[in-house]
Amino acid sequence: MRGSGGCQRMHAVVPVREEVLTKENMERGASKKDVREEDWVKEVLEGGSLRNVELEDGEHGWASPQASLFMVRGLNYFQKKLKTPCSEALLEPLGVDWLRSNGKLDHVLAHPGNRVMQAFEKASGEARKTSFIVAINLQVPGKDHHSAVFYFVTDEPIVEGSLLYRFIHQDDAFRNSRFKLINRIVKGPWIVKTAVGNHAACLLGRALTCRYMRGHNYLEIDVDIGSSTVANAILHLALGYVTTVSVDMAFLIEAQSDEELPEKLLGAVRIAQIEMETASYLEVHHENSALPSHHQPVYQSSLYWRKFGKSLSKFGGHGSKNGRVDAEDVGEK
Repeated sequence: MRGSGGCQRMHAVVPVREEVLTKENMERGASKKDVREEDWVKEVLEGGSLRNVELEDGEHGWASPQASLFMVRGLNYFQKKLKTPCSEALLEPLGVDWLRSNGKLDHVLAHPGNRVMQAFEKASGEARKTSFIVAINLQVPGKDHHSAVFYFVTDEPIVEGSLLYRFIHQDDAFRNSRFKLINRIVKGPWIVKTAVGNHAACLLGRALTCRYMRGHNYLEIDVDIGSSTVANAILHLALGYVTTVSVDMAFLIEAQSDEELPEKLLGAVRIAQIEMETASYLEVHHENSALPSHHQPVYQSSLYWRKFGKSLSKFGGHGSKNGRVDAEDVGEK
């Protein structure tokens, strides 16, 4: 076990029986309409530069890992420091866009050619009224800028006062203090697993520069990987392994009080052995009114995520930012 220098500690884990989770999920699923049955959602799922593949043996695409694969803060976390398998995700995965561009790509949902918003415009009036989209845009600078954009959706009203509601409606300081990523390496060479570790959690809002764009039916989070020199350097070292690595990425809002427990994922996606060449090219014109003036696209390989997670756990972020890898991993008692 490593102390705060390595920013990794072992925690007690409460096992949860898989059949119980499955039953809960089945009961939950039986009580509401499957958002994936919406025509506009089907259009998004079937499109994009990365195809939707099978979870266990899929390659060159993305899949939907179950929430129970990720360890999160359980009901008694602040008393017993126990993490448990997550019971559910708040949002359904819509798809992943693997993009390449001539500049850093910000606010992708505002781009006139964004396929998700184009499909959403075709939705029924009721769907447009109740659905809410969260897009997470991981931006990576390089000779060619790239972005990996993860789309999630819910068609249920977001409960006023809930943690998700507050995350959507409160200011960036609140969002930065809560926005967390958990990495889980499924397949990859030893060097990748060693560099990143498994179940590495990171408060992205503290470790990297995040920008939040709020629309009527959506929230977009642009995460600038280039804002950390350590993360950026490690990601470029990782490019040589991208076709051999599969990684699960879960996004969540960190619970910081008993009332907010247990933690639930925003959503999770598995990126399976992708190829850099599959990126779709998207031209960015800075004078385009659909994009803020500071826009320029970013993007990179899947392996960078695990690498930068590990790097942040070692170095605690960048510059003056108070980056950390999960509060409990840096000596929280």
